[in-house]
Amino acid sequence: MGMYKKLVRDKIPEKITKNGEIPVTRILNDGEFLIELKKKLLEEANECAASTSVTELTEELADLEEVILAILRVQSITPQAVEDVRQEKFEKRGGFEKQIYLEKTETNI
Repeated sequence: MGMYKKLVRDKIPEKITKNGEIPVTRILNDGEFLIELKKKLLEEANECAASTSVTELTEELADLEEVILAILRVQSITPQAVEDVRQEKFEKRGGFEKQIYLEKTETNI
């Protein structure tokens, strides 16, 4: 018996049943769902950071994208709205193409 207390993908209870266990689940309300999606977002981001191969990173990025898409749906945000803001920030601040790492700043006297 395992204690999970976390948001899972829709087909996970079915897999648990097929493995001979009985899943105990409940349906979250919208507020709870958003809270749990944000927790899942951090979980998936940490898994991306911990990945050690391109294959593993690709899988974790796919999981991260799935969570982001769910957050967009629950908040009624379109992917285009996010892209518009991303593009605006890119134009003002740039991207990460130059791979700049800021060590520190100094006072110019």
